[in-house]
Amino acid sequence: QVQLVESGGGLVQAGGSLRLSCAASGRTFSFSNYALGWFRQAPGKEREFVAAISWYPIYTDSVKGRFTISRDNAKNTVYLQMNSLKPEDTAVYHCAADVDISRVAAAYRSWGQGTQVTVSS
Repeated sequence: QVQLVESGGGLVQAGGSLRLSCAASGRTFSFSNYALGWFRQAPGKEREFVAAISWYPIYTDSVKGRFTISRDNAKNTVYLQMNSLKPEDTAVYHCAADVDISRVAAAYRSWGQGTQVTVSS
């Protein structure tokens, strides 16, 4: 069982930046052995893959060059640095964890509650 807690969301103007954090914990959880992903869900839309990281990162095309995913295994934390934010980035951002890296939400068995990101125009 892996517990995930996101933080760092908020309201920002278009062109601004935010850094999301996701802290992971669990009794028999070895953070360094897990892939971590970020997904987002806007109102009325399906959950969408944003980025994920194991030993390497992967991104959806719409955030390449603007978002950077990173991890600190010593702190059991994954980050999503979001620059040049656009109104279409507005969504609830969720952190997810599982053994294998994937772009598919169903591949991740552990999820956080999410943090709201709102980008104003």
